[in-house]
Amino acid sequence: MKVINHKDNFEQTLRKFKNKVNDSNLLQEVRERQTYEKPTTKRKVAKARAKSRWKKYLASQELPTKLY
Repeated sequence: MKVINHKDNFEQTLRKFKNKVNDSNLLQEVRERQTYEKPTTKRKVAKARAKSRWKKYLASQELPTKLY
């Protein structure tokens, strides 16, 4: 990846580079490749995350308790 540096503004150039790396999901791919995760473990973790998202959604839809 390349980022062109204009007017020797290093901070701005570094910010642009970080944004490009985040947009390309390059760091996430590197982290995933560092260790091997069995497919069954991947499915189990994904299912647990889905459950927690669903519980969070249900909690947000619930009416608040009456405080009187």
